[in-house]
Amino acid sequence: MKKFTMEYRVPYADTDMMGVVYYANYLVMFERARNEFMRANGYTYKSCEAEGWGLPVTHAECNYHASARYDDLLEISCWVQSRKGVRIELACEIRRKGEDKVLVDGFTRHAFVSLKDFRPCPPPADFVKMMTAED
Repeated sequence: MKKFTMEYRVPYADTDMMGVVYYANYLVMFERARNEFMRANGYTYKSCEAEGWGLPVTHAECNYHASARYDDLLEISCWVQSRKGVRIELACEIRRKGEDKVLVDGFTRHAFVSLKDFRPCPPPADFVKMMTAED
């Protein structure tokens, strides 16, 4: 399984008045990690769109175990959890850098769609190979 990890420092804008990361912002962090995972492997959403296909989110799950706070340096990991037909699931885990405890984990499910009609389409073979290759 190919796993991508990026660092992210929590800005004040991501927190509530108590300095705790607002719960919905973890899904935004998942999105950042997905984008950077793809970029690190030679794809961007822009290049996917240029090829005529997209990956809209069809389902999202987020499990909260502990809070991140303002100015925490986080490590966000992302990997392909499963792929079947025109669907792909990308899992994410968020930890404070240097700590083993998972603060938040979850996944997003996506469908490969044609941008012409937003109907399901077969995933590009080179994309699947790139995203699911072993490290």
